[in-house]
Amino acid sequence: MRTRTARAAVWLILPAETALLTCAVAGVRIPGAILTGAEALVVTVLALEAVVLWRLYAARRRTGLGRREAARRALRILVPVVARRLVAHELQALRSLGLWVLRRRHQVPDGALAVAYTEPQTAVMYGLLFVSVIETTLLALVIPWPLVHAILLVVDGYGVVIVLALHAACVVRPHVVGADGSLRIRYGALFDLRVPAEVIAAARVERRYPDARLLHLGADGMLDLAVGSQTTVTVELTQAVEFVRPLGARGFARTLRFHADDPRATVTALTLAHTDPSPCRNRPL
Repeated sequence: MRTRTARAAVWLILPAETALLTCAVAGVRIPGAILTGAEALVVTVLALEAVVLWRLYAARRRTGLGRREAARRALRILVPVVARRLVAHELQALRSLGLWVLRRRHQVPDGALAVAYTEPQTAVMYGLLFVSVIETTLLALVIPWPLVHAILLVVDGYGVVIVLALHAACVVRPHVVGADGSLRIRYGALFDLRVPAEVIAAARVERRYPDARLLHLGADGMLDLAVGSQTTVTVELTQAVEFVRPLGARGFARTLRFHADDPRATVTALTLAHTDPSPCRNRPL
C-alpha cells in the first residue's frame, strides 16, 4: 500500500516541482506562500519516497543482491515505467535537437544506408510550431496578470522547444539498413526496433494508409509504423521479433510496414544485401 502511495506521489509532485523550477530559472517571481507550501509538500513526498525506497532496497539486499543491483531494482519498483520512459524520451529528444543543430545523425555506422522518413510530417510539425508561437504571442497580449502571463510564457516556450525537439529526433534518427543486411526502424526517440539480417525474408515497396495511430499491431502480427498515416515499405520476416512500445509494453511482429521517403532505395538496399553472395556486398550503396 505504501509503495502504491509513493508511486502516486511521484506522478503528482514531479510536474509541480518541474513547473516551479522552470519558473524560477526563468526569473518568474513566485509568491512566498505558494513557494513555502509547495516546498513543504515536496519535502513530505521526498521523505515518503526515501522511506519506501529504503525498505525496498533492504528487502532486495536480504535476498543476496549487490548494492547497485538492489538499488536499481528498488527504483524500478518505486518509479512507474511509464514515468521513466516519458522522462527518457524527453531527454533524448532534447539531445537530438543538439545533434540536429550540429548536423549529425544518431548511430548510423559507416557503410549503412540512412533512410529518412520525415517528409509526410514536416509541414505539419512546422505548422504546429507556427501555431504555438502565434498562441504564445496572443496570450502575452491578452493576459493582464504578470504572474500568469510569465508562467504561460515559460510553459508555451518550452512546448515550442519540445515540438521542435521531437521533429529533430526523427531527422537525426533515421531508419538504418546495415551493410550486413540488418534493418533498424525508428521513430525519433519513441520507437527503436532492430531486425537481424537472418530473419528478413523479403522486402517490397507497398504504399498503404493505415489508421491514424503511430504504431499498430494487427492480430496477424502485422506491425504498422506510420508517418503521416502512411507506410511505403513492407518487410516479411521468417520469425516473429519482439518490440517495445513507446510507454514500455511489449509485443511480437511477423511483418513490418513502415514509411521511407525513398522506399525504392530502401528495398533495393535490403534486397542486394540478401541476394549478393560476393565478398564485396558490404560496400555502401
